[in-house]
Amino acid sequence: MRHPISDPIHHRFPLSLVAGLLALMCAGAQADTGKLLLTGGVSSIEGAAGGGLTPWAVIGSNATADEIGGSAYLTNAGTRDYGLNIYGAAVGIHDRYELSIAQQDFNTRDTGTALGLPGLHLKQTIVGAKVRVLGDAVLDSDTLVPQVAVGVQYKTLGSTGLDGTLSALGAKRKGVDVYVSATKLFLGQSLLVNATLRATKANQNGLLGYGATLGGNENRYGLQPEFSVAYLVSKNIAVGAEYRFMRNKLESAGRAAGLGNGLRSEDWKDIFIAWAPNKNVSLTLAYVDLGVIVPATTASRKQTGYYLSAQVAF
Repeated sequence: MRHPISDPIHHRFPLSLVAGLLALMCAGAQADTGKLLLTGGVSSIEGAAGGGLTPWAVIGSNATADEIGGSAYLTNAGTRDYGLNIYGAAVGIHDRYELSIAQQDFNTRDTGTALGLPGLHLKQTIVGAKVRVLGDAVLDSDTLVPQVAVGVQYKTLGSTGLDGTLSALGAKRKGVDVYVSATKLFLGQSLLVNATLRATKANQNGLLGYGATLGGNENRYGLQPEFSVAYLVSKNIAVGAEYRFMRNKLESAGRAAGLGNGLRSEDWKDIFIAWAPNKNVSLTLAYVDLGVIVPATTASRKQTGYYLSAQVAF
């Protein structure tokens, strides 16, 4: 039997969507877009425009109210025990609507080997949509009105040798996140702040499935806040930090399975610097702290490391 991870259909599906989004953005992108540098954010790990870890209310690309634009990105992150590669694309329509897709490839390294699954990669596809419902971050920068957007992300975790374990824990391989983001740009002070509230069932952002019913857990949505702050050092360099609260429902399911706290999860955070040498290119470098991830096989080591992302936008 062909191993699901190596099934070419699994790879062709997200690649075809990326190609379609890129074609749309190239067809609709205008030659002269008017957004200020970095005010469209960068590409987050889930594809939506914002910071590296969390979406913002901004609409990705350089497109303004009468334009269609797009972006594409590559991200690599590494911690003490894990690696993560991500690629994706987004389309911004009239600075009001955003469509995005991301493909995540999480390398479990020695953890997979300890589980008897050497070479285990967890692959997740995320398709997202976002709509701006209130305010304009730039035009309303001299008022207290934030830009507000509502978004949805449909997440699918690829099949691996962990399927039986996730099923035993009562975790699904598909899930939907819904979020509301409010972004406030204080242009005169060169400061941007963002707050996002996410309704989710995802464990470790979905890389360990969605929900967990073992041990009497109720498979309900939880509300998780996320925060970002960025300071514009110059017109093309921003520094900042993010904090993303994570669900920990999987730990109690793990306890019921006799794993103690071996499936505990902790909040994610980072400190970043973003550089835009021109309006089409941005680079983001961050120090990340993802807390513990499957501490049963990593001696409860904190997963700290780097995050590097490159984006092109039109």
